[in-house]
Amino acid sequence: MHDFSNQVALVTGASRGIGRKVAEELASHGAYVVLASRSQAEVEAAAQEIREKGGEALAVQMDVGQIDQVRSAFSSIKENVEKVDILINNAGIARDNLLLRMKDEEWGQVLRTNLDGLFYVTREVVAGMVRQRFGRVINITSVVAHMGNPGQVNYVSSKAGIIGFTKALAREVASRNITVNAIAPGFIETDMTTEMGQKVKDELRGSIPLKRLGSVGDVAYGVLFLAAKEAGYVTGHVLNINGGMYM
Repeated sequence: MHDFSNQVALVTGASRGIGRKVAEELASHGAYVVLASRSQAEVEAAAQEIREKGGEALAVQMDVGQIDQVRSAFSSIKENVEKVDILINNAGIARDNLLLRMKDEEWGQVLRTNLDGLFYVTREVVAGMVRQRFGRVINITSVVAHMGNPGQVNYVSSKAGIIGFTKALAREVASRNITVNAIAPGFIETDMTTEMGQKVKDELRGSIPLKRLGSVGDVAYGVLFLAAKEAGYVTGHVLNINGGMYM
């Protein structure tokens, strides 16, 4: 059983879906969890639910793609915790469109949140990890970073960039006992997939060898492994959690 007692974990995009489940699991295994999201009300509700179950949680409002908000959020975080041991970069958005119809802002919004935000947040956290000579950074990418997907050149580019970022940073900080890994989920049952029609979901299941969409728990359990001290010899790795959709 993983034990994250006396460790602080920061999870971005933590108000719902994968991020919320990751935060809940880390808290249930002893971590003090800092939940970050653009919606203060939603992220506070998620943090309160963790507290009601006996966990320790702090909610902060942060749009990761806005550098001023990131700096402000970290000022608040540093008033409450002395360190961050585990960082889960989960925040992300999609603005789907075919390339020839894609607006500049649809491209810019996705890259700003998914890739610039990753850079802003990780830079804030890694400095402290270097000083304490320990850390776990886990970045959430996507199966489409490997496969491509029509109508998502912006999203796929950002998610592929996360893989490159992960591998480069892993080499930079390995000597400081900091591991940097990524998880590439396949199609997961979240609010986004709930909006798909039943026919589309049935077609998706047919393309997945395990014949089901993944759950947020499937991804969260992968995070627990990579965040654990026992995973200290795993770095620069992309863990595929996709039911065999991409091998």
